[in-house]
Amino acid sequence: MTIDAVADLCRFIDASPSPMHAADALCADLTAAGFQRLDLAAPSWDLAAGRYLVRRGATVIAFIRRRDAPRRFHLIGAHTDSPHLRLRARPAYEAEKHRMLAVEVYGGALWNSWLDRDLGIAGTVHALDGAEKRVRIHRPIARVAQLAIHLDRKVNDDGVKLNPQLHLAPLWGLARDGRDCGEAFLDLIARESGIAARDIAGHDLSLYDLTACARGGADGDLLFAPRLDNLASCHAGMRALIGAGDGDARALPVLACFDHEEVGSASDTGADGALLGVVLERIAIASGLDRAAYLAALADSLMLSVDMAHAVHPNYADRHEPRHKPRLGEGPVIKSNANQRYATTAAGAARVRALAKRADVPLQDFAARGDIGCGSTIGPAAAANLGVSVVDLGNPMLSMHSARECAAVADHAPYIALLTRHLGERA
Repeated sequence: MTIDAVADLCRFIDASPSPMHAADALCADLTAAGFQRLDLAAPSWDLAAGRYLVRRGATVIAFIRRRDAPRRFHLIGAHTDSPHLRLRARPAYEAEKHRMLAVEVYGGALWNSWLDRDLGIAGTVHALDGAEKRVRIHRPIARVAQLAIHLDRKVNDDGVKLNPQLHLAPLWGLARDGRDCGEAFLDLIARESGIAARDIAGHDLSLYDLTACARGGADGDLLFAPRLDNLASCHAGMRALIGAGDGDARALPVLACFDHEEVGSASDTGADGALLGVVLERIAIASGLDRAAYLAALADSLMLSVDMAHAVHPNYADRHEPRHKPRLGEGPVIKSNANQRYATTAAGAARVRALAKRADVPLQDFAARGDIGCGSTIGPAAAANLGVSVVDLGNPMLSMHSARECAAVADHAPYIALLTRHLGERA
């Protein structure tokens, strides 16, 4: 590879404290690599051979139009969102002479991982005239303070018990000047966005941990970072698409990074919505295909639904199915579930194993214990909506859905190599 894959991943994650920032970073890297943005509202697209992207909100779909009309799609699906604490519409209030922020838990966050961290604020501020400004307050402005052990003597025996309404609100200052908290918050956002307080119509803002990505371990073989789930997969997919090259002229490589996976994907920018199907059909129309040819192309397509996977935890190895224990540093993981929480089939997995063999990338397998519930991905939604074969896979990691997660440095370059191979040939 011509870049340090992990250093570039760290750059990407550090630039992406919110889903909208992640979409910005994707678009910036893709544009720098020659991808041109298309207008979803345009009545038609003129698609000469080239590189293109479309964006709606925090969802980015990019593709390479090769010289021939597509006969199949080689798809990669990922997601830009991660579990976090999101500010409510009217977040500022006062409690016991402290300035507080009301938050709502987005997705399946590990609540305790947000305690006693230095938190910034990032997202989008919307103006009355329709303008929007990206905001990033990259300084320790908020903190969810944990109750002292002297006031909770049983905490180490019984565990931390948190009520998301009562116990996850961060403080962001002292309220001792008699000033209204709501006005103070609007003034803060106005200063950061450049939109006058009286003109702010709304906001979509999240808290994020200020600690940057870092290599860890005595030998530097670990990666400590926020939002590895699933920005690591977005980055790997983006680098794979940029590096896909000419490949099979009849295959059209596509990267789709969706918003809202962590809350079910049912939105206008989620994988359980119509957006990807609309984009693929518009590509087909612009390439001269009729609907029958488009449907035939879908039938011959393969999507890799790339989302991070559960590595076996050395302190909790019994939480894993004994014969399906992925380990850090041993390569990407095929994820299977008989109840279709993952979309992988035996036939699809066989195609990916053959692909990995040609790419010289090792593979591992994950399946949840029969007595422990299984998570899910965009895979089943994409398979059901498009009727394409989908295989779920991702790199192994620890601390999934924590404010700080952990992966192996050695796994990221093979992940990119496997996805690049998928986009560049027929699996």
